[in-house]
Amino acid sequence: MYELVEAIIYYVGIVMVILGGILDLIASIGMNRFKNFYLRLHAATIGSIGGGFYPLIGIGLVVLTIHSLGTMKYYVAGIAFTTAFFLLITAPTGSHALAQGAHRAKIVLPEPAVVNRLLEDEEKVEGGE
Repeated sequence: MYELVEAIIYYVGIVMVILGGILDLIASIGMNRFKNFYLRLHAATIGSIGGGFYPLIGIGLVVLTIHSLGTMKYYVAGIAFTTAFFLLITAPTGSHALAQGAHRAKIVLPEPAVVNRLLEDEEKVEGGE
């Protein structure tokens, strides 16, 4: 029974590593094909989260099934899981900061801008409201 669970964990880990590679490939295609900064930023975030998080979790799972590492497998898996957790927290925050900074600096404006709260707030301040 233990061997079956171990085999399932191993293959789930391998699938997650492959899924991460596929997401990295999709993100790289998006980086080359998308038109503006915001769409490319979305593709970069998909690549960093999907292409980084899933393989790290997969590697952690695969390492847990390797018996020749002894107790070191727990350290390696723990490092992989911790790194994946921090990547999951910091990558969206960083991409949001980049998008907000580009929008506030008016270097790149989204086209077409359906709703632009920054412009509306600036017009209120200039209008004296």
